[in-house]
Amino acid sequence: MVEQAAAQDAPIDPIALRRAFGTFVTGVTVITTLDVDGTPRGMTANSFTSVSLDPPLLLVCVAKSASSYAVFKAANCFAVNILHEGQVDVSATFASKAQDKFQSVNHDRAHTGAPVLTDSLTWFDCSLHSAVDAGDHAILIGQVRAFGTSPTAPLGFCRGRYASVKDPLPTGWLASHGMIIGYLIEAGDSLLLRSDGKGGWVLPSARRRKADSQLVLDGGDALHLVPEETFLYSVFDVADSDPGYLVYRARLAGEGAASNLPADLRFFPIDDLPYDTIATHELRSMLRRYGRERLAGRFGIYMDSDDGGRIAMIDGEARAWLQASHDQGQ
Repeated sequence: MVEQAAAQDAPIDPIALRRAFGTFVTGVTVITTLDVDGTPRGMTANSFTSVSLDPPLLLVCVAKSASSYAVFKAANCFAVNILHEGQVDVSATFASKAQDKFQSVNHDRAHTGAPVLTDSLTWFDCSLHSAVDAGDHAILIGQVRAFGTSPTAPLGFCRGRYASVKDPLPTGWLASHGMIIGYLIEAGDSLLLRSDGKGGWVLPSARRRKADSQLVLDGGDALHLVPEETFLYSVFDVADSDPGYLVYRARLAGEGAASNLPADLRFFPIDDLPYDTIATHELRSMLRRYGRERLAGRFGIYMDSDDGGRIAMIDGEARAWLQASHDQGQ
């Protein structure tokens, strides 16, 4: 039954209005950012929508009563992570007042530095475009700088409870977009490359960077890595219309593993890489830098920028974070 609208001067019942708003079926997101100390902060939200494709904009509404409101209001970047049907527990965690909400989820950084939940259905890494005060909420409009998605079904929400969404994957829908996760995988003095099927070579790629010993490549092949020797190496764009790259350094685990690989994967000596058959100028440049730094035994992290990029050199051996934190506290 449709009730008649109240008279113009009659007050609106906020509880009834909330219930009416709740009949609109939405997805569930976790929005994330960093506070002034660099600590990850996040909260569950379902007031999210796309705004524009050119420029790429989205918005999310944050209640002024939320404990993280001041952090999001002051942040210059944030990420929106859309949850899939298996993440009810993640939604509940980020809706709670738990002290360390990020302890039980895999998260990484892509472009702006805002935490990205790498196991989510879809994530958008955004710089703040503008903020609008709107009653008891603030509307944060973000410009999408990077994004990624997966073919799992979304977590729905309606009438104050979670809802199942039937989500058959459309024919031709791509499993992932946005940043490509590439790997520089070493074994001895050789580097692993993958055939592009056209006579050229590219980096092996994966859906996400996971902090464990097994890496599942695009295509389903699994490689075992030495987890403590996996580090971010480079972040760069290829072209405005193409996805950018996150590149990690890694080392293959186990003797003999390099000789038992799929046909499209091949190790090349680091001092004799096939630069002439590498797919793009950007990849060639990155590999030449890697070859020089590998020879010198001193690596840097490259971050793309409008004036040609920045390289931050890393000195010293890798150390466990917990041990380094303990030593600093002494």
